[in-house]
Amino acid sequence: MTAPVFVDTSALYAVLDADDEQHGVADHRWELLLSGVEQDEYEAVTHSSVVVEATTLVQHRLGMRACKALLDDLLGPFTVVWVDVSLHSLAASALLAAGRRQVSLVDWTSFTVMRQRGIDVAFAFDEDFIKQGFAQWEP
Repeated sequence: MTAPVFVDTSALYAVLDADDEQHGVADHRWELLLSGVEQDEYEAVTHSSVVVEATTLVQHRLGMRACKALLDDLLGPFTVVWVDVSLHSLAASALLAAGRRQVSLVDWTSFTVMRQRGIDVAFAFDEDFIKQGFAQWEP
C-alpha cells in the first residue's frame, strides 16, 4: 500500500535553491521520496495552486532554468489535484472562517486536500502544517 505524502511549495523551492537554508534536508528527502514513488512505497501529492505558486516563486527568484526543472522534472512523478470550484469554495470558506492573515489560500487549499484524501504528512517547511495537526514527513 502506498503512503501519500503531500508536497508543499516550501519543499519544492528548497529542493531547487541551493542557497535555501533547508536545501540539504530537502534534497535528501526528495531523493528518498522519488525512490519511494518508484517502488510504490509513496505517492507524491500536491495541487494545482501549489504548482502555480511554486512556478511563480521559482521563475521570479531562480530563473527560467530552475522553472523548467520544476515543471519538467520535479513535478513529473506527482499526483496533481486540480483545484475546481468545490475545492476552491471549501478552502476559501476555511480561510475566511479562520480570519488569520498569515495563512494563505494556497495553504488552506492544501489542508483541505490533505483532509479530503486522508493525508496526514507533509513534505513542507511551513509551520502552518504542524499547527493544523499534520506531521512533517521525515522518512
